[in-house]
Amino acid sequence: MEQLLHYVWKNKIFPLPPLTTTDGQGIDVIDPGLHNTQQGPDFFNAKVKINGTLWVGNVEIHEKASDWYAHRHETDAAYNNVILHVVGEADRTVRTAAGQEVPQLVLPVPETVQRNYAELLAEEAYPPCYRVIPQIDSLTAHSWLSALTVERLSAKTQRIDGWMERTQGDWERVFFVTLARNFGFGTNAEAFEIWANSIPPHTIEKHRDDAFQVEAVFFGQAGLLSNEMVPEERRDDYFLRLQREYAYLAHKFSLQPMDARQWKFLRMRPQNFPHARLAQLVTLYHRGNTRFSQLLEAKSREDFHKLFAATTTPYWETHYTFGTSSAPAHKSLRTASLDLLIINTAAPLLFAYGRSHFDESRCEQAFELLESIPPESNYITRSWAKAGISAANAADSQALIHLRNAYCNPKDCLRCRFGSAYLRKKVHPLTPYEGDK
Repeated sequence: MEQLLHYVWKNKIFPLPPLTTTDGQGIDVIDPGLHNTQQGPDFFNAKVKINGTLWVGNVEIHEKASDWYAHRHETDAAYNNVILHVVGEADRTVRTAAGQEVPQLVLPVPETVQRNYAELLAEEAYPPCYRVIPQIDSLTAHSWLSALTVERLSAKTQRIDGWMERTQGDWERVFFVTLARNFGFGTNAEAFEIWANSIPPHTIEKHRDDAFQVEAVFFGQAGLLSNEMVPEERRDDYFLRLQREYAYLAHKFSLQPMDARQWKFLRMRPQNFPHARLAQLVTLYHRGNTRFSQLLEAKSREDFHKLFAATTTPYWETHYTFGTSSAPAHKSLRTASLDLLIINTAAPLLFAYGRSHFDESRCEQAFELLESIPPESNYITRSWAKAGISAANAADSQALIHLRNAYCNPKDCLRCRFGSAYLRKKVHPLTPYEGDK
């Protein structure tokens, strides 16, 4: 109920009769204020006329007036500037820590809003607001998707910001870790992140020109050169050479490999094994494509495809694991995989870099990159397409993924513009839906 009160107050969905305080004073809401999602009063800098006098200050909202005391606001000076207490039930008067009685408004939630909200929460189909989507104009839908794309990029930069803090602002290192994580393509993302953090890039830099030494370090740090990971009958000459080279370099640089048990192989196609992905990263590193300067120099989708395009070292052209031959194949990344690397690596890094350097052009470049890529096809995008909103590009599909994760899954419909439209519009009676359950 309190969430609905927040929604009704924020959107000024007030009843037709004049608003009055519990003691009969007239209320005119000029500005409901800025919604506060942190500690403190619920709305800042509201403007409210009470009995003709303009008050500027904060507004606190509770289901019951007595919640003011349940939350100990009467002892918190941060609530001394509350000019109005909005409640669903005024079961008592309230006072601030300064001893001032706070005017109270009992704000009813319209029955249609309550009913529509209950429908959204109970709906099993996805998206739950599908009934109102046909009534939403394209401008509203487009502006909401654009805002969600920015939210998605901002959320991804939080991980990048964490790496920047741990590496004391080393963009080169952060690029390498981000790229490696996304080479895990979901299943092995965590393992690749652990692996990348075990590689001291500035130490290995002096061996970048020797692809064999780079491969020895990469596979050794992954734990894939240990005898426990490769049965004796599969320890071919190439494996033994890499193992010896890694032993030398590990001693030279005091390297400690990760636990190889963190890699996942179950129900995975051989071309997606960590061995193939590591071999591709070897070629990228050897060519210098993991330098952050190369990322900043790339401009278009095609530029980034060239940057991330990776073949394997010769041995892995005919192997998926050590000692097991496979038919010769050109094991390079497909266009869809290259696009995913742009979506999850290039765009977030450019966005984070632009924000940290107050360079709006980099943020715009990240957005434009996403708009240059075809939309992703998955359960989420297909469900929205059935409801009437089709992703035109990867910026839109990223927006819809963020909408699902940040709004639909936690049932945070009150902050969603589509959910808001559902609550405020008169929708058709319940009808069958062909979308997924």
